[in-house]
Order: sequence, then C-alpha cells, then structure tokens
Amino acid sequence: MDRLRMRTTLLIPLLVLSFGCTLLSLLVIRTIVQQQTQTDLAHDLQHSVKTYQNLQRQQRELLARESALLADLPSLKSLMTTYDSRTIADGGVEFWQVSGSDFFALLDQNGRLIVSYNKGTPLDRAKVAQRVEAQQHKPGEPILLSLDDRIYEIATQPLYFGPREHGTLLGFVAVGYAIDERVAREVSEAAAAQVAFSVDGRVVVSTLSPGLQAQLISRGGELLQLPTQNKKIKLGKIDYLAASERLTTSVGQDSAEGVPQLVVLKSFEEATQLVNNVNRWVLALALVALVVGSGMLLSISRTLTRPIETLVGGTRALAQGNFDYQLSEDGAEEIRELSRAFERMRVQLRTSQRELLDSERLATIGRMASSISHDLRHYLSAMYANAEFMSGANISQSEREELMLEVQTAVQGMTDLLDSLLLFTQTGRALHPELESIAQVIQRAVSMVRSHPAGRDVKITLKGLSSIEVWIDAKKLGRAVYNLLLNACQAAKRGLGPAAVTLTLIESENTIKIRIADNGPGVPEPVRQKIFLPFVSESRESGTGLGLTLALQIAQEHGGGIDLEERIGDETIFTINLPRASLKALGAAIEKKTSTTYVSVPGRG
Repeated sequence: MDRLRMRTTLLIPLLVLSFGCTLLSLLVIRTIVQQQTQTDLAHDLQHSVKTYQNLQRQQRELLARESALLADLPSLKSLMTTYDSRTIADGGVEFWQVSGSDFFALLDQNGRLIVSYNKGTPLDRAKVAQRVEAQQHKPGEPILLSLDDRIYEIATQPLYFGPREHGTLLGFVAVGYAIDERVAREVSEAAAAQVAFSVDGRVVVSTLSPGLQAQLISRGGELLQLPTQNKKIKLGKIDYLAASERLTTSVGQDSAEGVPQLVVLKSFEEATQLVNNVNRWVLALALVALVVGSGMLLSISRTLTRPIETLVGGTRALAQGNFDYQLSEDGAEEIRELSRAFERMRVQLRTSQRELLDSERLATIGRMASSISHDLRHYLSAMYANAEFMSGANISQSEREELMLEVQTAVQGMTDLLDSLLLFTQTGRALHPELESIAQVIQRAVSMVRSHPAGRDVKITLKGLSSIEVWIDAKKLGRAVYNLLLNACQAAKRGLGPAAVTLTLIESENTIKIRIADNGPGVPEPVRQKIFLPFVSESRESGTGLGLTLALQIAQEHGGGIDLEERIGDETIFTINLPRASLKALGAAIEKKTSTTYVSVPGRG
C-alpha cells in the first residue's frame, strides 16, 4: 500500500491537466461566443439599415400623396394666379398650417423660391433657395436635403391651371418633414440600436446622449462621411459595432458634400453579458474541479507529504548548524529510505564539523601564538637594547631621551597588540549602546592617534563634525575609528609627500558615514582582496594586523560595514557606514530593556 500511495502523486499532474483543460475550454468557448456575437451584430446592423429604408419608403409614399393633394387644392391654385410675392407669402401660411408639415415652400413658374416656412428656428432663405431651386427632379419624387444642419425629406409638385397634360403651369409647392429626434427614436426602436444622422461629418440628430454624441464626432472619422460596415468603436464605457449608409442624395450634386448619412450603432453589452455568464459557469466548474482535486491531495498528504515535511525540517535544521535533529521513518518505502540516507549524512557531517572546528581552532591559535611571540620578542629586544644603552655612563642627555622615546614606542606597540587581541576575543558579544555624540568619539580617537608614535608628523584634518547623538557602543566604535586612523597615518608616512589624513563626517537621511582618506601609496591589489582578514596588513601580505578586522567587525555589530574605495586622485579611502535604522533599533532595544527592568512592587512607593 505504501508503494501504491507513492504513485498517487500522479494525481497532481492529472489535476493540473484537468484544470488546465477547463481553462482552455473557457478560452475556446469565449472566442466562439465572441465571433458568433460579432456575426449576429453585423446581421442586425444590416437589418437595421433595411428597416430604416422600409420606413423611409413608406414615409415618402405618404409625402408624395400629401404633396399631390396640396397641388390639387383650388384655393392654392387661386393664390398662385395672383403672381404677387407678398400676397402669396401672406396666404401661404394658412396652407402650411393645414398641411401640418415641418417644411412648406411655394415656387413660381421658373422654379424660383417665393416663400418658405418651417418649424423651429427659421432657415436661411438664401440657402433654402439655393438648395430647393437647384433640384431638377421628377415631380412627386421625395429627396433629402441638408439645410442649416437639419435634414428634410421634401417632395415637390407642380401647380397647373386646368388639366395637368395641357394646363398652364402656375408654380410649385414643396412639402417635407424633418428627420428629428422623433424620427431617430422611431428608427432606434425598430432597429433595437442607437441611431445617428450626420452630414459632412457633423451629427445632426441622434439617440445618443450629448457626451456620447461628442465622442462619436471625435472618433467616428469615415463612419460619419463614407459608407462603412462593421466598425468597432468605443463610446464611454460601452463597445459598439457600427455601420453607416449614405441616404438619398440631392439631385444635381456630383460630390458627396451635403449628403446625409445614417449611422447605426449596435451595443456589445448584451453579448458581453452572455460571455460573462458563460465565463462564470465555466469558472464555477473549474473551481469545483479544483476543490475535488484539493480534497484528494489532502488525503494523499496524510501518508506522503507529512514525512516529506519532516525531512524538509531536518534539512533546514542541518543548514542552520543543528546536527541533533532526529527524523522519523514514517511514510512510503522511498521516503523511509531517503530518511535513513539523510540520517547517515547528518552523522557524517557532525563528525566532519567537529574535526574541522578543532583543526581551525588549532590553526588560529598557532598563527596567533606565532604572531604574538614574534612581535613581543621584537618589542622586548628593542626595550632590552635601549635599556642597556641607557645604562651607559658616557651617553648625553639628548641620546638618553631618544632611547627613552624608543622604549615608549615599544611599550605602546605591545599595549596596542594586547588590546587588539583582547578586543578580538570579545567581538560578537552583546553591545553596550548609549546615546553618544559621534563627534566626541572621533575627537577622542584622534587625540589617541596624535599621541601615538605613528601619528607624529602626520597632518590630521577633521571635516563635517556636528553635535549629532546616536545610539552606539562608544568604546568599540572609538576603537574602530582609532584603528582606521592609525592605519591611515602609517600608510601616509609611506607616501612620497608630506603625510596627511582627512577624516570627514557625512550625514544623510538614512546613513551616517565616517570617511578616512590618506595620501599614502595605496593598497596593493594582492592585499586588497583580503585586507580585512586577521593578521593581514597593508604593508605586507602576511603580518600581525588586527586593526582593520576589528574595525569591520565593530561596524557590522552596529548594522553597517566598511568600504574600501579605489584611489581617487592620490587618496586611499576607508568609509565606515552606519545605517540610522540599525542605530535606532539599538536604542529601542535598550529602552525596552530599561522599561521592563523598572517594575513597581505592590505595597512599596
């Protein structure tokens, strides 16, 4: 059964495969629905245009009959026989009101405009005359005219005195209706779409809101000027499929200027709702498949994943140096075999680790003993020789003072060596931070360096010192600054020019930097890669130097580090970087420790 349970891991890719197939089906169904929807919308657009054409045909028939009835009125013929423009203009109002049309006009025998009437704002007479008089069309045939950003469908009938075949032509009567919001709504309801009528790229009337109408004008382009089929356009937050059709043109016009256009816009909203419903159903099925598969995986985890998690925990413990973590031998046969192999590896690594630590400890002690014995012997030999010279009776006072100075130098060197070794053994222990001025720490370190023999005849310049106070271990940080300054002074004395060291305190929003630059010969490339290691100094590849090692460890204990920059000009630069966030964390830890220490005792003040 254990082997069979191991094989059940095949269910996971099967589950992923089923869920992936569900998502793929979702995409396929979505694509098919979208394509079918777009096809249906295209058919609806064509049907909408045909619907308007049918309505227009019926309206024209009614308009033709209405104009024919007006042309047969004896009273209108009698009015036209006066041949007086003012009389005809005054009497024509009654016939216009009787007709109930949106546009009414009377023309003389030569087809020149006598008078015109219209609902709404009066039209420009000159434009009306230009458009109406220019029509050389058959009597009774309605035609669309664009007048002052309004579209009229007008039918004209001749007025005869006597029979039409051989009577006297008295003039013409023209009647028409405006394609306004009412017509647009009727077409929109019949076509189940948004409708707009345009002339020369301008929307004359539409069922769209003013905001959407403005967007249609700015984005419509050729849709408002040329016949267009199945163009996608976005108005507001809704996607439309649009089509436009050129309506009946004015007779005598050779260009497309002034020709009305019918624009029909079919919304994708219903189609989008359908696609969303399909998506929801397919996603619901995908979630059901995921839940069922998850339940199966949970049942599998009882016999498979729990031992694996124990094995992962042992791996993490081993990576952190814990060699005592014990593994269980539960689970499938393969898992138990892996646990036993891991246990053998853990035992071997623990043995190897102990042997390695012992060998490194012995090697370190050996190097330290060798370095200490060599340097102490050097300092003691110098002190013994100078003391012997000083005991002579034939030396002058100046020679005695010079020998005494060399003895002091040797004593100072031994003191520095012992202090470095003592601090080296204490690194990694808890800091003792306090709110201290960095400027004062720097000044104390500079004073100690100036009193050191290596600091004599070296010009030390301080820049950027301020009264800023931060949480630091003043003793350790002062030692780090002292070691870097002493190292810089020793390097500067090996240079060609006058020895000079510059210490600059740089403050920023996130970091405090202590920058120490010297004009020495620089750090050799072989030493640069390992200069922060113990017993390595700038002057030679192998030595007794612990100063830079201690400085780096102290900076790291404060959450920062030390950077060695490439030579800029003639300077070698070491920079101590102290992040403000780390220093604040030291202060917060001290304040928290202090607040938990002072606890009031009941019954006492």
